[in-house]
Amino acid sequence: MAEVGKLFIGGGGETYETSQNLLLKYANRHGLVAGATGTGKTVTLQILAEGFSKAGVPVFMSDVKGDLAGMAKAGSPDHKLHDAFLKRANTIKFDDFGYESFPVTFWDLFGEQGHPVRTTITEMGPLLLARLLDLTNVQEGVLNIAFHVADEQGLALMDLKDLRAMLIWLGQHASEVSLQYGNVSTSSIGAIQRSLLVLENQGAAEFFGEPALNLSDMIATTPSGQGRINILAADKLMQSPQLYATFLLWMLSELFEELPEVGDCDKPKFVFFFDEAHLLFDDAPKALIKKVEQVARLIRSKGVGIYFVTQNPADVPENILGQLGNRAQHALRAFTPKDRWALRNAAETFRTNPRFDTADKIIELGVGEALVSTLEKKGMPSMVEQTLIRPPSSQLGPITPEERAEIIKDSHIAGKYEAELDRESAFEILGARAAKVADEARVAEEADERLEQEEKSRKLARRYDGGSTRKTYKKPTSRKDSIGTAFAKSFARQLGTKAGQQLIRGILGSLFKGR
Repeated sequence: MAEVGKLFIGGGGETYETSQNLLLKYANRHGLVAGATGTGKTVTLQILAEGFSKAGVPVFMSDVKGDLAGMAKAGSPDHKLHDAFLKRANTIKFDDFGYESFPVTFWDLFGEQGHPVRTTITEMGPLLLARLLDLTNVQEGVLNIAFHVADEQGLALMDLKDLRAMLIWLGQHASEVSLQYGNVSTSSIGAIQRSLLVLENQGAAEFFGEPALNLSDMIATTPSGQGRINILAADKLMQSPQLYATFLLWMLSELFEELPEVGDCDKPKFVFFFDEAHLLFDDAPKALIKKVEQVARLIRSKGVGIYFVTQNPADVPENILGQLGNRAQHALRAFTPKDRWALRNAAETFRTNPRFDTADKIIELGVGEALVSTLEKKGMPSMVEQTLIRPPSSQLGPITPEERAEIIKDSHIAGKYEAELDRESAFEILGARAAKVADEARVAEEADERLEQEEKSRKLARRYDGGSTRKTYKKPTSRKDSIGTAFAKSFARQLGTKAGQQLIRGILGSLFKGR
């Protein structure tokens, strides 16, 4: 049924017999899949991913409810919807319909339902990290200073303990740093530290570290030429929506920075589905939305297509919505004046069809139906058409934990990311500096004690011999420390406080007998 260079979506028109396709050469012009809960968005996602995979295009998508995991298995005639699928296939003249599995790679930020996904604090950067921590502008400025000073001193920020150690150092030397980079207040540092603690309690500590994700492991095809479907387990991740949105935004920025320019191509190099897109834009600062808009506009030249998935098109800012040329709009409900306004706006974004009123049709759509408009020749949007979405070839619904574990075990990247690395970075370097200064201070104190004991002995001797004209030793005054030594000593003092106890129990535990 599917033609070369096209991705079959379903049947359109009054009898659903008109083929509705997505041209692969325009698939990197981005898209939108919208609709109320229970209207069929998941199936639309599934058939789009299947089509891209068969065309040799790798895909990334998040599995919020666990339903998409079934793509790793072929559908079955025993499924309760088998008869309905056959009927739909006959209605839309989908003669090639059959069941098959697809090459799925499971990922999980927490490493429980897929291969671990990690990045470093440095790769995340201060802008996205500030968004993740929900920092104020002042606190974000302090975080930028911490990153800058770390770069100057060659301190690698790999995980959360590295960033904490850097913030402790920055707080102890705020006066010196403020002269060069601007005010650094201890209250701002404390607020950042508290946010880091909340983030860690949400389970995000596993996300920061090494080995960091190599995007080439996602942008991959099978030996037979099928695009790999990367599915992120997001059921637990959705409990931390800020982390979820920030992770997906980080992935977009990494794709933009790492992939080469390819210009116009016959098919995308990678397709990225951004599910629950409203989480990215809710309460997001204007600077961040502008950044997303810029990435969405430019990343298509890298051969990457972005498809936002959300309940209502109004969840996506207008400047970004205007860049989404391929659209599948499932049913919307209008119970309030605000809902009716959003529905009317959604209808006005389509190229009108004289056969029906688009706004009325959006309300009337049944489950599995959508209003579809894709880019045609010369990149012009097609006339909106009521479409019956084709049935999926892979299993609809979740798989068992045992089946998932077997797929992960047999994955082409099995064992690559499972073992966490902890090489020398800011935490270890600053800890070593503090340990060295502490050791020097201990040696100096012991020397001072010996001098004091010698002086007491001389005084006692002079009492018995009637006085002595020998010159007594004067306790040497401490020399002025270099800036680096003063910083290290101050950091060592911080390690002795309550805020530094966790650091002592780590790398410095054996040195200070703190275990």
